[in-house]
Amino acid sequence: MTRIVAVRGALPPHRYPQHEITRMVASSCRLPRDDCALLERVHATSGVTGRHLVLRPDQYAGLDGFGARNDAFLAAALELGREAVQGALDQAGLAASEIDFVVSTSVTGIAAPSLEARLATELGLRPDVKRVPVFGLGCVAGAAGLARLHDYLLGHPEEAALLLSVELCSLTLQRADTSIQNLVAGALFGDGAAAAVAVGPRHPAHADGRTAPAGPRIVATRSHLFPGTQDLLGWSIGDTGFHIVLGADLPDLVRRRLREVVEDFLADHDVKTADVTAWICHPGGPKVLDAVRDALDLPVRALELTWRSLADVGNLSSASVLHILRDTLALRPPLPGTPGLLLAMGPGFCVELVLLRW
Repeated sequence: MTRIVAVRGALPPHRYPQHEITRMVASSCRLPRDDCALLERVHATSGVTGRHLVLRPDQYAGLDGFGARNDAFLAAALELGREAVQGALDQAGLAASEIDFVVSTSVTGIAAPSLEARLATELGLRPDVKRVPVFGLGCVAGAAGLARLHDYLLGHPEEAALLLSVELCSLTLQRADTSIQNLVAGALFGDGAAAAVAVGPRHPAHADGRTAPAGPRIVATRSHLFPGTQDLLGWSIGDTGFHIVLGADLPDLVRRRLREVVEDFLADHDVKTADVTAWICHPGGPKVLDAVRDALDLPVRALELTWRSLADVGNLSSASVLHILRDTLALRPPLPGTPGLLLAMGPGFCVELVLLRW
């Protein structure tokens, strides 16, 4: 089976408590007094205590137009991506030249050439490395990226693969948009990156002991797209960049439909929800997390690391679930032989499930 041998997160150096970001958003959006009161309530109930931003608060006002935002994205994304990838390679005990397949993902900026192509020579990736840059999966892409690494390594069991996620959500905030959706996004999303390295079951690093202590194996994956839900989550792209699409019915859909998808997937592998010892769940926001817990009838402690990540750094879109996987490995590794479930949700509306075994 595919084995995850390293997971590394990277965060920008600027970190601010939530109340300072609230003031920054209110100032940059020039909100009326009534909207400022609503903004403060939304930020106070977001579950977030602080976030990392790629720019200082005073720098965001100068980003006029999509081009300026995307230029800022490229500069910061390359720096954070480099840090995350090199950290993951070092942790795995592998050189960049030993990576055969790379998936890179972001939904907060556009890069052509893609991020991994711009980093390839500097990092030492081989010229013949196979690359799949992904855009459009949003928050689900961290889980989907691991799943696609697994798909590849099933057919190439002697090889190694890399996943890179970079999400700079602060650069997408729309200053002229006073909709509740934009206010919610401004309360939840932070900036960050993550990288993961996985190897196939016949990769030589298993035999010669060069890799870090063994991480979990990927047993199976499943993707599920809910028909007719494309208007619940995503971007509307205009002259000023990305405008959040966030349907109010999303938590209700999770509460009604998630359980069946998860239980059917687990049952195919003779696992019940009660057997799962690690729930590695993307932190969509308080209402979504409550819906996940209700749908799956989970104990409060099951999503503790997810809630902690949301509080400490906010929602990092596709990078979040990788940060939570890293925290699980470091802070609360399950007993050997027990199953874990990594799950995330994203535009579509869709769910990605990755069954792990320690």
